[in-house]
Amino acid sequence: MRFLVLLASPDHFDRWDAADEEEREAAFAAYRAFGQAVRERGTLLLGDALHRPDTARTVGPGDARPVTDGPFAETVEQLGGFYLVDLPDHATAVELAKLLPDDCSVEVRPVLEVDF
Repeated sequence: MRFLVLLASPDHFDRWDAADEEEREAAFAAYRAFGQAVRERGTLLLGDALHRPDTARTVGPGDARPVTDGPFAETVEQLGGFYLVDLPDHATAVELAKLLPDDCSVEVRPVLEVDF
């Protein structure tokens, strides 16, 4: 079963820029632990960090499909990265998500796996 794992935290990018080497290494250790745990129990299909929200472009609804600068939603939390994983069940995905850095909230959402 596939899951999208989204990582978000308030002021993520400014806090990362201000982090010292020890703080960054602790975060990388958590990312590595998550990746290893996923590989032991399933498959890590994709994962990456995202650029700052101001680089996003949002294509809106309607016939004109307006394009606006910035992310879809105005929120305090910034989406900083994602993983696409294949794991046995939702409980396993949530359990492994707890290995990610504890300074961010992690959303674990099942993927419908629609064929296009």
